[in-house]
Amino acid sequence: MKVTVSEKGQVTIPKGLRDRLGIRRGQVLDVRAEDGMLFATKAVDDDPVEAVYGILTLGVPTDLLIRRLRGTVEE
Repeated sequence: MKVTVSEKGQVTIPKGLRDRLGIRRGQVLDVRAEDGMLFATKAVDDDPVEAVYGILTLGVPTDLLIRRLRGTVEE
């Protein structure tokens, strides 16, 4: 496929290619040049676990919460 670079240096990714690759409006792409070629890849989102780490407020120490959840152990 051929695309034309605009005055602002922009290119339009053809719709068929966007659909096939799942590229949506607002998608962030990583762009790099290698051996005279231009590569664009979908940017990897931050680790989803890191994004939510530390947002839960329990109100009690974790050890106490675990004891409450597990209950007493009978032997």
